[in-house]
Amino acid sequence: MFLFQKLIVHLQFEIAEHYKICSVPQIKTYKMKTHNWDNYFNDLINNNKYTFTLSELKEHFHLSDKSLLQGLYHYKKNKKIVQIRKEFYGILVPHISNNGRIPYFEFLDDLMKSLDKNYYVALLNAAALFGAAHQQPQVVYVFCTPPTPRNIKSSNLFFLSKSTWNNEFVIQKKTQTGFINVSSPELTALDLCTYIWRFGVNRVTTILMELYEEMNPSLLKKVAKEYDNVSSLQRLGYILENFTENEKLTSAVYSVLQTKKMYYVPLSPKKEKRGKYNHKWKIIVNMQIEPDEI
Repeated sequence: MFLFQKLIVHLQFEIAEHYKICSVPQIKTYKMKTHNWDNYFNDLINNNKYTFTLSELKEHFHLSDKSLLQGLYHYKKNKKIVQIRKEFYGILVPHISNNGRIPYFEFLDDLMKSLDKNYYVALLNAAALFGAAHQQPQVVYVFCTPPTPRNIKSSNLFFLSKSTWNNEFVIQKKTQTGFINVSSPELTALDLCTYIWRFGVNRVTTILMELYEEMNPSLLKKVAKEYDNVSSLQRLGYILENFTENEKLTSAVYSVLQTKKMYYVPLSPKKEKRGKYNHKWKIIVNMQIEPDEI
């Protein structure tokens, strides 16, 4: 009986040792330390910064790509952040966001700095920022150095290529989160005349009838001297002379044109080159301008 009990004890010991050796260790599952992420976002907000890039996250947390993507997914799902473009994110806080979106003017400067691109808000949007928007623009036009980044449809951002410009003719407009670069009223006027084929003569004229009040003759002359598109100067001069009451602005454009080579150009690039010839501005008046009522 004693031998039998001893054998049982030995067998129990052998079995225990077998399971001890063969047992599978418990796998530790990934669990986010959300408080670390919360602290990171709060630090950004406290420094009046509401955007971040994926590379900045990597540098801060030193996590694997998989862990970072899991964290980003968690915060996007809980509507704490929004992806604006590839590897660029915004923090959703009530005073700058609405319905899960951040207005372009609150993130654009950070975005362009992350892309290492010079830029300025232009055309209809620049005019609107100076109070000359008869109709609210549906698309945000931004000039930037080439190559242009992809348009951001979720924010209605449309990028246009422009190689060089004088930053003296670009001003900074204050926003809640910092500043954005905006073309001066004078540069805006000339850019609108360059893109008159896109917006139409009537709409551009309507905007200029409000925008000219913000324009300075001496600055307009400086911008015009450096502006390459002569036909834009011609169209701007013609419109200013016929639809505004500021002779100084008109004279500023005309004086610059006297130093440049001019050819006859149609008022509307989209219509046939038929109409009365305006010899002062060398404009073929191929349409009757009908601006909207202001």
